Amino acid sequence: MGIRTFLVGTASAIALFSGAAHAQGSDASAPDADANASDIVVTGYRASLAKAIDVKRNADAIVDSISAEDVGKFPNTNVAEALTLVPGVTVDRQFGQGEKVSILGTDPALNRTLLDGQTVASADWFILDSPGRTFNYALLAPQLVGRVDVYKSPEPRIDEGSIGGTVNVVTRKPLELKPFTMAGQLGYLYNDRSKKGDIQGSALVSWHNEEGTFGILASFQRAKDRLRRDGVETYGTMKADQWAGGNADNPVDSRDNGCVGECAATLSNNLDAISPNAFGTSYFEQGRERLTYSATAQWKPVDELTLEASWLKIDATYNNLNQSMYAFQGNTWNSLGALTGLEVNNGIVTSASFKNALSVLDVQYREAEMKSDTYRGKASWDGGTWDLTVEGGLSDADGGTKRQVFLEFLNWADYTVNIGGAPKSPGSLTYATDVQGNPNAFVTDPGWSGNTVTKPTSDKERYGQADLGFDFDGALKRIQIGYKYRHHETGQQYAGIALNGLGVAAAQFDPKTVAGNYLRGFSGVNDQMTDRFIISGPSMVDYLEGQTLPTPSIFAAAEFTAGNWNIQEDINAVYAQANFDTGTLRGNFGVRYVNTKTDSAGYVCNAGAPCNSAADWTWQTTKRSYDNWLPSANIAWTAQQDLIVRFSAAKVMSRPNYADMTNYFWLSDTVLTGGGGNPNLKPYTSGNLNASVEWYFKQGSILSAEVFYKDISNYILQKTAPESYFNQSQGRVTTYQISRPYNAGSAEVKGFAVAYQQNLPYGFGILANYTYSDGSGEGGQALPYNSKHQASVSPFFESGPVALRATYTWRSKYFTGIDRGDNMFVRDSDNLDVSATYNVTPQIGITLSGMNLTDAEYYAYANTTALPRGVYRSGRKFLATVNFNY
Repeated sequence: MGIRTFLVGTASAIALFSGAAHAQGSDASAPDADANASDIVVTGYRASLAKAIDVKRNADAIVDSISAEDVGKFPNTNVAEALTLVPGVTVDRQFGQGEKVSILGTDPALNRTLLDGQTVASADWFILDSPGRTFNYALLAPQLVGRVDVYKSPEPRIDEGSIGGTVNVVTRKPLELKPFTMAGQLGYLYNDRSKKGDIQGSALVSWHNEEGTFGILASFQRAKDRLRRDGVETYGTMKADQWAGGNADNPVDSRDNGCVGECAATLSNNLDAISPNAFGTSYFEQGRERLTYSATAQWKPVDELTLEASWLKIDATYNNLNQSMYAFQGNTWNSLGALTGLEVNNGIVTSASFKNALSVLDVQYREAEMKSDTYRGKASWDGGTWDLTVEGGLSDADGGTKRQVFLEFLNWADYTVNIGGAPKSPGSLTYATDVQGNPNAFVTDPGWSGNTVTKPTSDKERYGQADLGFDFDGALKRIQIGYKYRHHETGQQYAGIALNGLGVAAAQFDPKTVAGNYLRGFSGVNDQMTDRFIISGPSMVDYLEGQTLPTPSIFAAAEFTAGNWNIQEDINAVYAQANFDTGTLRGNFGVRYVNTKTDSAGYVCNAGAPCNSAADWTWQTTKRSYDNWLPSANIAWTAQQDLIVRFSAAKVMSRPNYADMTNYFWLSDTVLTGGGGNPNLKPYTSGNLNASVEWYFKQGSILSAEVFYKDISNYILQKTAPESYFNQSQGRVTTYQISRPYNAGSAEVKGFAVAYQQNLPYGFGILANYTYSDGSGEGGQALPYNSKHQASVSPFFESGPVALRATYTWRSKYFTGIDRGDNMFVRDSDNLDVSATYNVTPQIGITLSGMNLTDAEYYAYANTTALPRGVYRSGRKFLATVNFNY
């Protein structure tokens, strides 16, 4: 394509650009540039917006910025929430707060988040998540932040790995603050769904000597949130023919039992109709506590030399309890022959009744954590017309689920499932005799009562880099060259045991009726659902610790064995970048070359083996190496004093998700199927074009528009394809249908964004933006986390000691992936946050904040909104804080 030809040609342009002479200051657009944005003040939101505009205006690339007062202040409980004000940035809130960030319509895994230009190791707490490249923003304390820069176009000096954009979090530094600064806050956070609250607190102390040659900074932050997420869920989908003998494992026909007359006729005429496989209510509660410690020291022994050392420690716990109570109308144990009534509309089974059919109560109590330590050292020498920076560091994170205790309780009863009101109502579950409120009605099956599982994860990074810059007079202002080495290691362990021989009722585990506000805000649910019972997770743990149980094993089941893997990456990168400024035309261009070597290790099931013992598995390592040349160019034209036109072209890359790169593999010689990971995946690559127009029509005001286009190659999707292997059972090579991630083809993302920000008379002001993003893969396949429409508006008032602000965000539906053969989407959603601050003195302020005031509904569905998969509400949050600054 023409865009690729242009990008390759850019790589050689550095040799053709001429101009020479002498002395240019430090690059104002560097990821760790100060821009005086780190001063801590109790008031000054309007001033912080002006600083963010200055960063954007002076940058050579296409950049948006948020300053410290915006991030560490109301109403943001983490950095992701603050980023919703950036055009083109969307946030996923599956558990009620921002954890994943998408930039310009791309999957969160295709973007990178850096801390002071470097990777921070992180781990996920949720047992169903595998270690990936998505940064978990719930781990990052906003009080750490001096500024957040969102690079929508790359520069060669910035780490590669982003298709959509790079978020660089710039922390505060002692030599950039006042000689002595002490700041912090003490507050109380309350969740109106869990009806629980906790004390929050943070403190920061910074000092430097009068000469400004030595300084130290230390901070601490405690954040605790006890959330509760109520939900209505389904467990996969099925075809109606399963009730008509269409299940090969259990070919029972309901028409031979209770499905007669109209029921039989409806079933016979709608065998392809789609129904939930299971339906019921979900109760999830979690205590989130995060302790964050940081320290930074800076020393200038001579004017030319700056030494810096920093440390960041995160210690977080995410213990959680999940209780799902399902009617399993499609399960092969019992319910396929139990159908007695059926309604079908537009190919969807909207209502189905069953006699003596299966219900299941799944209870999982999980002890989860995340611990991270990051150390960094940096030395910078300013030689006047040249400068050299050498930096190195390490970041280690351990997390995941230390222990899961899972008990499954069964019941057989008559019930009706109705989802005919979807999407307005997620549906209802009605029993002839109420069992949802009866803990004696659910008893574990001695044949399989549940399991205990441990699933720890680890993430580690080691790096070293050197950057050399030369400054000139004339049109060519600066040349930068550099080298960086990174060693990254990510792994997961997975072990468990099945719990057999237990025949115990749920009533034994301290049962109680759910709170009176359970399922508040859900339309169409009935009293049986809202009055269900729950049991105690710690009580389950106490019971099992009193039993004699075998030791958890990675070979107890194939899914455990497959979940043990380790991936190591060695990355070497070099770059050259030229910065120019002719007065009206400025920017940069250059190229980054990167070599990536990967070792993907994991268990592979031996050919023909049943995959159920240690002898059936072999630990294997697959090695791979690939190179990428990444040219880029950024041009900013000052058409008028208040008007800037920008253009960017770049080739970028993003590495595959770690879980997709595992070499786990299995084959079934009887049904000729198989699956696993794919260690031979190629990285995503993309040709990116961006352009923008920025009108700075008044002080502290901007009206801007930008367009973007991404031509993505090697897009990775899960698919099934034929592959040939030796069949041990048949003694010959046969063709298997293998399901695993593949480089499935190309994808395209294109769109535009508009943004408006203005200080209005009488202390008022407003920020607003809208983004349109049209993304699709080959054959029109939707791209993960791409909302076609997104918008935010944030009016504010600031006058004297009073500051008021509201932020409303909305995004349209988006695709999240494929689950059990269904295309999964999340319906459009909105969010409203407000805050009010009163500054009692210049040093002390009181802030009241309300978050998620709409109690936004997270509505996930399979293929169509008429088939809800998970509908959740997590409650409103209210935060009262006293802020101080001396």
